[in-house]
Amino acid sequence: MSIEYNKHKNKRVLVTGGASGIGAAIVKRFIEEGAIVGIMDMDRQALEKISKDIPDIHLLIEVDLTQTTAVSSAFSYIEKTWNRLDILFNNAGISLREEFLDIAIENWNHVLATNLTAPFIVSQHAVKLMRQVDDAVIINTASVSGMVGMPFYLSYNVSKAGIIEMTKTLALELAPFVRVNSICPGYVLTPMQEKEYTQKEMTICANNIPLQRFGYPQEIAALASYLASSEAKFITGQSFVIDGGETAGGLASRKVKLCCH
Repeated sequence: MSIEYNKHKNKRVLVTGGASGIGAAIVKRFIEEGAIVGIMDMDRQALEKISKDIPDIHLLIEVDLTQTTAVSSAFSYIEKTWNRLDILFNNAGISLREEFLDIAIENWNHVLATNLTAPFIVSQHAVKLMRQVDDAVIINTASVSGMVGMPFYLSYNVSKAGIIEMTKTLALELAPFVRVNSICPGYVLTPMQEKEYTQKEMTICANNIPLQRFGYPQEIAALASYLASSEAKFITGQSFVIDGGETAGGLASRKVKLCCH
C-alpha cells in the first residue's frame, strides 16, 4: 500500500479509540501523509505505548467518551490548541459476546453508550470546529455486523446498524460542507478480536472468508485515507464494506458464525 506523503498535509485529524487496533493504524497512516493528528482514548497504557511508538502524535487525550462532561472539556482543549478540525474518525468501540437472554441491561446500555451515543456526541462537538473548513470529513467505523444478523452480539449489531443510519442522516444534514461516510469492516486482526477468540476459532472464521484470511488494520486505514481525501469529494452518505468477500453471498449461507467485527 503506497503512501502519498503530503496527501493530508497540515490537516487536523482526530481519531477516537486511536491508541490501538484500527485506530492506531489510521493514526500512523495520516501522520505519514502529513496530517496533524490527535487521539481520544480511555486506555492509558495504550496511549503511553502509542506515544512511544509514534512520537509525532500532536494530541493525546485520555477521556471516557461515554462521559459527556469529559468529552466537552476535551473539545474545549482541542479548540484552544487547533482552532479547527478537518477530519474526525469515530472509531472507538466495544463488543460483548452474550446470548440474548443473558444480556444485562447494564451491558446493553454500556455498549450502546460507547458505540452509538458517544459518536453522536463527539460529532456534535466536532462539527462546530469544522465550520471554517472547505472539505471537512467525518468517517465512522461501523461493521458488517450492522448490516446482517450475527448471533450472540445483539447490542454490538444494533449499535453498528445505528452508526450506519447516523452516517446517512448526517450526510444529508451536513451537506455540502461536511462529508460523512462509514467503513464496515469484516474480520480484522485487532487486539479486540484476539482477546475474545481462541486461535482455533479465528482459523475457522478465516476459512469461511472467500479470501481465506482476516483483514489488516492497515487496509482499513488505506480506505479511510482515500475517503478523507480530495479524491473522494463526491462521496458522502455511504457505507463501504471491506470484508474479504464474506458478505457477498450473505452470511445466512455460512455454517459457522463465531466472531464479531
